[in-house]
Amino acid sequence: MKRFIALAILLTSGLVLSAAAQTSPAPAGPAKVAVIAFQAAVAQTNEGQRDVGDLQKKFEPKRHQLQTRSAELDALAKQLQTQGSALSETELAKRSKDIADKKKAFDRDAEDAQNDFQTEMQGIFNTLAPKVYEVVATYAQQQGYTMVLDASQEQNPVLYASDSTNITKAVIDAYNVKSGVPAPPAAPAGAAPARVTPKKAPAAH
Repeated sequence: MKRFIALAILLTSGLVLSAAAQTSPAPAGPAKVAVIAFQAAVAQTNEGQRDVGDLQKKFEPKRHQLQTRSAELDALAKQLQTQGSALSETELAKRSKDIADKKKAFDRDAEDAQNDFQTEMQGIFNTLAPKVYEVVATYAQQQGYTMVLDASQEQNPVLYASDSTNITKAVIDAYNVKSGVPAPPAAPAGAAPARVTPKKAPAAH
């Protein structure tokens, strides 16, 4: 499930940034532009990592349940492939249908679990993004930036930006100080959960 954390963050942060920026008066003088990977900034704050970690723990039992069911489906499919030639057409058809029905139920439950996870992940982002934006606006004003471009948008106008204009880490650090949320403990090696992808059941002959 960790892999589709990035896919779960669907809010168009560019709209958040541009809409709020319209309310800020532009200082006089030459333009000074910065770029930020806003979605990454939100996700990499201590608060974001903590909330995402809590969400993963919440869904961990469901993930293990789906993995167990996936393994059972694989075992049934392999058993049918091994014993298929010794079965009657009626029994072969019956077992194949049973596997297909179980896989259909598994796919439905897996999709529901993923949708639930994504919905809660979206809620985390929607709650945290405006608070991170406040830090972006404050930091930009303090540093004299007249414009901040969101480089995490799929269709963004940033073709090139030097490291000195990227304020992503600075904003993350500033937000962590403001929120007071400590950094989460480092995850042990190999802790990323595997995706559940059962094999297809063999067709009846």
